[in-house]
Amino acid sequence: MPVPKRRDAGSGAARPLAARQAGADLYRRDLYTWALQQAAALRAGDLEQLDLTNLAEEIQDLGSEQLHKLTSAYRVILIHMLKWDHQPARRTRSWVTSIDSHRALAGDVIEDSLGLQSRQDLALSRAYRRARSDASGEAGLDTGVFPPSCPYTLEEVMSRKFSWPQKSGTR
Repeated sequence: MPVPKRRDAGSGAARPLAARQAGADLYRRDLYTWALQQAAALRAGDLEQLDLTNLAEEIQDLGSEQLHKLTSAYRVILIHMLKWDHQPARRTRSWVTSIDSHRALAGDVIEDSLGLQSRQDLALSRAYRRARSDASGEAGLDTGVFPPSCPYTLEEVMSRKFSWPQKSGTR
């Protein structure tokens, strides 16, 4: 594939102002069409048609989206773990199923975005802040019942065994 020629490595000053403004306007009005046009320009090596400012922003947002997806999966796992540990009489098969499903999702996110491995502790910490509040609401328990910081290690979150039907004496 030929390497596209660049006129300016800076802010796109070689690109006519009207073309840059049109790209930015389309970005604000119709993200879907803008994205298709940007992808087509990239594939064609037509760097002058790229809306570099917004394109860079969208690429950065893609990375943030992956961290959010991981945090969200951890949050759901943590909600069910907290309820499991604080409401043993109300345990259900659906909690176990949800934990398993969200563990798989978290694993997929890490597998697809290996750079997130170093951010797993951050994701877990962020997830716990919301999970604590969510579990409180779902369980009808005061938030203070749950520890202020996450009581589980990442390994526990991803591998602790939950059995159903419940065996007596199981945590």
